[in-house]
Amino acid sequence: MKIKQLLALGLVLLCSVAFATDGAYKYRLDLTRVVDNKVYVELTTPEISESEIIFYLPKMIPGTYAIEDYGRFVSDLKAFDKKGRELKVEKIETNGWKISKANKMVRMSYWIEDTFHSELEGPDIIEPAGTNIEEGKNFVINSSGFFGYFDGLKELEFNVRILRPESFYGSTGMIPVSNNELTGEITMEGREFTDDTRVDHFRTSRYDELVDSPIMYNEPDTVVLSIGGADVLVSSYSPNNEVSAAEIGQTIEEILLAQKDYLGGELPVDKYAFIFYFTDQPVLSYGALEHSYSSFYYMPEMTIDQMQQQLRDFAAHEFFHIVTPLNIHSDEIQYFDFNNPKMSKHLWLYEGMTEYFAGNAQVKGQVIGLEEYIDVIRMKMLQSASFNDTLAFTQLSLGALDEQADQYYNVYLKGALIGMCLDIMLLDLSDGDYGTQQLMADLSQEYGKQKSFKDDELFDKIAELTYPEIRDFFTNYVEGSEPLPFNEIFGKVGIVYEEVASMEDYSLGLTQANIGIDMDAGLIVVQNEASLDAQGKALGLQDGDALLKMNGQELPPLGPETQSFITNQMMSLPNLDKFTMTVLRENEDGEAEEVELESDIVMVQRSLPHVLKPDPEATLKQQAVRDAWLGL
Repeated sequence: MKIKQLLALGLVLLCSVAFATDGAYKYRLDLTRVVDNKVYVELTTPEISESEIIFYLPKMIPGTYAIEDYGRFVSDLKAFDKKGRELKVEKIETNGWKISKANKMVRMSYWIEDTFHSELEGPDIIEPAGTNIEEGKNFVINSSGFFGYFDGLKELEFNVRILRPESFYGSTGMIPVSNNELTGEITMEGREFTDDTRVDHFRTSRYDELVDSPIMYNEPDTVVLSIGGADVLVSSYSPNNEVSAAEIGQTIEEILLAQKDYLGGELPVDKYAFIFYFTDQPVLSYGALEHSYSSFYYMPEMTIDQMQQQLRDFAAHEFFHIVTPLNIHSDEIQYFDFNNPKMSKHLWLYEGMTEYFAGNAQVKGQVIGLEEYIDVIRMKMLQSASFNDTLAFTQLSLGALDEQADQYYNVYLKGALIGMCLDIMLLDLSDGDYGTQQLMADLSQEYGKQKSFKDDELFDKIAELTYPEIRDFFTNYVEGSEPLPFNEIFGKVGIVYEEVASMEDYSLGLTQANIGIDMDAGLIVVQNEASLDAQGKALGLQDGDALLKMNGQELPPLGPETQSFITNQMMSLPNLDKFTMTVLRENEDGEAEEVELESDIVMVQRSLPHVLKPDPEATLKQQAVRDAWLGL
């Protein structure tokens, strides 16, 4: 879910001493032969005039803000001249190989291992940026993990031919040059292809575009939606058929229609692909990664009912990246250096504004209601409180790769809140006529896919397009360390804001301080018994109790559905006379036994931070700005 690389379609001056006189890479990737969890790659190289050149796989890719070191998955890399003689190849770093007599080179080959199953040492790769090789089942091709480039020659054309089983289909946002062809005259070292081998041919104008275009191969489970003049492909791989592409399409169609309206009625792409890989293996983390014309999702395998809203939220966020950074991006994004990356300071725009749009579009499109949307905002405020609020957001962005890496997740929290504050300020200054939707449209016109902005100039450009007060907002709250002025902002839309409010509330008997996790058993365990609230004490919870049931309903295995179970239990409390909980407790003999606890429903006094509620005495101006903000 992070910044991604854009297509640069204009003339790019190459700074390397090497240059190609035959302007294309010609790759062949064989998915019909898997050996030791590896597949074979061949490259007919562009003609190179220099006697020495470096071949790279990326150290990192746009959107992840983490080191991947894809080069460590390469083995047996060789280079050949036109007579088939091997040239000297020296591995000079994790991701780089120096090739001697490069001006005589015509072909390269190597084997490459996937990231999903590898036990190689190195930095963890988030699965949406990873690769998968499951013979006869599934291949996830994030091109950064399969294909490399020569130093200084990223801007050449890339032709990739993928050899696949006849029954497999390649889901991607790319439009193929051709697909489902016979092998014909294609040759690869030591290979004779069977009659059921087919070839798909993809072409991109440069390496960045190739990395920007994931492909997933498996037996097809797809559906195509027609949204705002675009064909939207939904593709799913669910190993146990727990969820289908048709179910996903039906779930996200309402979101996409709302986003289409949010963007003015049409989408700025002709084709877009949602690519979903579901795993039946235990996972500690999962998520998605955006691209210009697609997004890739790695999620635990569940039914559509178990993940419906979370899937919608993921899809809504990733899809909005077709606005930024696809159409609005800085030089650092336009000309991304895969092996010596430089960060932009505008994560508030790339991720924060995208996350804000994902929620705001849902309330404006009546996918969610006002109360639910206020809860979304409040949750971001609560979660953001655990991060460093005095850290300037531009500094967080610049340091997201290294010294501020532990603050990165705040881009989805405070970053979205920055977007909200900016939207409300603009709507207030314009009497409801101009907000961030209009601002993004104007910035897209000013820049667009082919034109990037200077990192240090964006704030001034936005102020020039809008109001001088907006420059002060960026100075104080994005470049500066002042906390966001929530009281002032919510006051503009007739929302009463209390930083801390005291009130009676229902409780399940546990606070965050009382919850521990038994990772081996996969159970929630009671801790810090002395600090239990009144409901927990009335139930008689004890240290070490492992929670099995609430009100007779079994807790699901720890995972995405746990939170929805807890929420449903909380919502049921006002309708109950008694509250029951079944726990696993150690008896006097040291044996674990099930114990059922019961108590009356006990109201507890809570101090609730960041309480929001509509002001019944809002002025006409406040109501008008609120209506423009929420589409009411």
